[in-house]
Amino acid sequence: MLNKLPALPNGLIEAAEFPLIEAIHGRRSRRFARGASIPEGPLAYTSKHDPAPLSDMEQLLLLTTVGGNTGWSNLIPNNRFYLPKIPNYAGAAGGRTFPSAAGFHTTEIFYTDDKGTYFFPTRDMPATTAKSAEDGTDLNAYLNEHKARIVKLSDGRLNTPATPLHMEMHNEWCANVPGSTLIIPVADLAQHMILVICYLVQNGACIYDDVNNQPISGLEKFKNLVDIENPYPLSYVEQLGLTEVTVELSTSCYAGALMLQALGLGGWMYEGINPFSILGASGDPDVPGLGFRFDMLEEQPLPNVTGLEGVFEGHCPPHFKDMRAAVDSVVTRKFGDGGPFNKQTDGPYKQNAEIRGSAAPIGDEFIDCVTTMAQYIFDKFGRFPATVPPIFTLMYLQAHQLDTEFYDTHFTSGAYLRTHADHDKNWV
Repeated sequence: MLNKLPALPNGLIEAAEFPLIEAIHGRRSRRFARGASIPEGPLAYTSKHDPAPLSDMEQLLLLTTVGGNTGWSNLIPNNRFYLPKIPNYAGAAGGRTFPSAAGFHTTEIFYTDDKGTYFFPTRDMPATTAKSAEDGTDLNAYLNEHKARIVKLSDGRLNTPATPLHMEMHNEWCANVPGSTLIIPVADLAQHMILVICYLVQNGACIYDDVNNQPISGLEKFKNLVDIENPYPLSYVEQLGLTEVTVELSTSCYAGALMLQALGLGGWMYEGINPFSILGASGDPDVPGLGFRFDMLEEQPLPNVTGLEGVFEGHCPPHFKDMRAAVDSVVTRKFGDGGPFNKQTDGPYKQNAEIRGSAAPIGDEFIDCVTTMAQYIFDKFGRFPATVPPIFTLMYLQAHQLDTEFYDTHFTSGAYLRTHADHDKNWV
């Protein structure tokens, strides 16, 4: 429900009323933007139009679809082994437009356009005040709430050269082109893995080092907390965590891909730009990417990307002095100011303070147990996590103004939707 937004463009009304089933069945990768060119081959065509950026409203609608706050999370309300407490898994109190395993939410959004490169942090955003059960959504307030969170990192479009080192060559003519908005979800997989280890301990489990075929020394002290006789393999647990954040990144982009259909924009979700080039770890000094810190570790062939100083720091050294500090940070995120298990954090419950305060506590022994495993990994492998990246990006979402004349030239009817056909008149 759209309220309090004067002079609504027809495109916004169309997007608000666009059927979900039509968006799902009409979703396609539509790569040919205004200003694009395929110089030869059976689909050769050169656009007669100049590149055109998204409007401010289109871009904000897309960003809030990919990573916007949607109110308070409902948390995981029950596990019989916790009774009379509730599970304490979640990392964030706010809900977002995409799901996250056990509510961990370790992903943030970066994006780039012709004007610059930006950070769009929403994972610890309190519930939006622009929504209410009685009045629907004040869209103007909702967009402005999110716009205020955007941080500009640099001027100009992120440089992603159309060469094999940096890009899959089937994308050289269409990826991150002038006029487009390229959205880049990035996960703090190091933090996610701490939360996974917390989850294991919360459920009486632990890990062993299957890479070196040895137990983790010191865990025997915590046999009252975890089953040290039946541990999970470290590599399996890390692959599970990597899969979980991959789902997080991909579903955020998929939500945006559905919104492209409603807005009448071209674009698609894809992984065909080298993630090291995006993050800034390609080794090419002319391609600084997002500027994340990376180190080359002994006997490791790939860069170990750990974070963007002061902006998005992975939960591992060198951004934390040791793994104890990183674990403490995760516990504070859960129980500190604004955390999901802090009595003072607002929420959706009629007895909100009572419910938030009823989560199973995390004490010093629990923290020591988690830290023992996390610090072992860092000391043994020289990094955390051991077998998967601390910072991870895989999927991107691109949005651009579609050149429908390319599709009229080469495709039969139905290659694009009515929203694409009517885009220009709907968004004047």
